[in-house]
Amino acid sequence: MAAVPLARPDARAWFVLGMLCFVYVLNFLDRQLLSILAKPIQDDLQLSDGQLGRIGGLYFALFYCLISIPVGWLADRTNRVKVLSFACALWSAATVACGMASTYPQLVAARMAVGVGEAGGVPPSYAIISDYFPSGTRATALGLFNLGPPLGQALGVAFGASVAATYDWRSAFVVVGAVGVVTALLVYMFVREPVRGGLDRAPSVAPVESATAHAGFRATIAMFFSRPVLVLVALACGATQFVTYASLNFTTLFLMREKGMTLEEIAVYYALLIGIGISAGMYVSGRITDRLARNGKQAYALVPAVGLALAIPFFIGFVWAPGWQLALLFLIGPTFFNYFYLSPAVTLVQEEVRPSERVLSGALLLLVMNLIGLGLGPTYLGALSDLLRDTHPENSLQLAFYTLVPFYVLAVVMFVVLARKLKREPLVVGDQP
Repeated sequence: MAAVPLARPDARAWFVLGMLCFVYVLNFLDRQLLSILAKPIQDDLQLSDGQLGRIGGLYFALFYCLISIPVGWLADRTNRVKVLSFACALWSAATVACGMASTYPQLVAARMAVGVGEAGGVPPSYAIISDYFPSGTRATALGLFNLGPPLGQALGVAFGASVAATYDWRSAFVVVGAVGVVTALLVYMFVREPVRGGLDRAPSVAPVESATAHAGFRATIAMFFSRPVLVLVALACGATQFVTYASLNFTTLFLMREKGMTLEEIAVYYALLIGIGISAGMYVSGRITDRLARNGKQAYALVPAVGLALAIPFFIGFVWAPGWQLALLFLIGPTFFNYFYLSPAVTLVQEEVRPSERVLSGALLLLVMNLIGLGLGPTYLGALSDLLRDTHPENSLQLAFYTLVPFYVLAVVMFVVLARKLKREPLVVGDQP
C-alpha cells in the first residue's frame, strides 16, 4: 500500500492543541496548589513535612495512577474528548472541596478525588494530539502541550501566593476549581474527536481497521511491559520525576522557611522563574528531539540524558546557596534542564505503539513514572526532613534536598542505556516508510 503523505497540521489542530494545553495548565495548577501554599496550609492545619509529603505524593499518586489505567482503556474504546471533559469537571470540583477542608483527613479525601479526576486528563490528550499532528511534528506539538505543567506551576505560584497573601489559601482553591468546571464545558462543546491513526504514515493494517480496531485491555498491558524500550523509558522517567516532584512539592516551603523568602516575593520571582524556565526547557527539548530523531531514535533518550547531567551542578548550587537571591539564580539551571525528558519520552511511547493502544500506553507510562516519582519523591523528601528535624531544626529540608543528587545520576544512566537500545531498534509503527 502506498504511504500516506506527511500531512501538515491545520488551524483546527493548533486550536485543539491550545485548548488541551489550557486544560493541562489547570490540571497541574490544581495539583500544585498544595505545594505552592504549603506554608499557610501547614500553619493553619498544623501539619508536619511528612504529612505534606504524603498528601502531595503517595495518597494522591495511588488514586491518580491506578485510576488512569481503566480510564485509558475506556478512552481507547470510546470518545476521548468526552472522557477528558468529564475528568476536568471532576478534578475541578474536587479542588473546590480542598478549599473547604478544615481537617487533615478532609484535605486527604479531597486530594484523592482530585487524583481520580486528573487520571483522565493527560493520557486522552496525548492520543488526541497524536491524531491531530502527523509523525515528524508530534514531539514539537507534545512539547508545546507539555508547557502545561510549567505554566500551571507559574500561574499557581503567582495567583495562589498572591491570593493567600491578600485573603487566605482556601480562596485560591475555590477560584481555580470554578474556572476548571467552566473549561470542562468548553472542551465538550468545541473540541472534536479526531480519527484514530488518521495521520499515521503507512499503517501496518488497512486504514479503516487501524483507525477503528480496539486493542484489548490485557493485550495492551502485556505488550507494554513486554517491550524493553517502553519499560525502560517509563523507569527512567520515574527516576527523573522522583527528583522533579520531590523538588516541586517542597521548593516554596524550602525558599520560605530556610532561605527567607516571603509569599509576595514567591508570587513574583519564583513564578517568573518557573514559568519561563520550565516552558523553555519543554519547548527546546521538543524541537531538538524532532530534529535529531531524523537521524536515529536514540535522540529520544540522549536529549534527556544530556539535560539531566547539565542540571546536577546547578541543583547542588541551589541547595547550597545561603540566601534566596543566589538560590534562585542557581535554580534557573534545573528549572530549564530537568524537563528535557518529558516531551521525548511521551513522543517515543506514542510513536512505538499502534493508534488503538495510544491512550492506554500513555496511561501506563504515567502509571510507572508517577508511582515512582509523584508517589515516592515527595513522600521520601518530607519523611527525611521530619527525621532530620530533631538534629538539624534549621536546615532539615536542605539536607534532605542534597540526597536527591544520586537519583539524578541514576536517571542519566538509565537514559544512556535506553539510547543504546534505541540505536539497535527498527523503525516504529508510525514511521515506517
